[in-house]
Amino acid sequence: MSIAWSELFVALGLVLVIEGAIYALFPRFARSIIEQALKVPNSVLRGWGLGLAFAGLAIVWFIRG
Repeated sequence: MSIAWSELFVALGLVLVIEGAIYALFPRFARSIIEQALKVPNSVLRGWGLGLAFAGLAIVWFIRG
């Protein structure tokens, strides 16, 4: 399997653009989300993280299929 490194870096760049836009446009919202996340148990955060990672993988797999 050949990895298209340019596509990987474009995807990473888009993630950074979206993250940065959220902090720049909605700083109060971003801060409240962080404060709420600090109250959630690690196991719940881990479960959500794994679920979102698999959802992202499924989206990429479906589109690139």
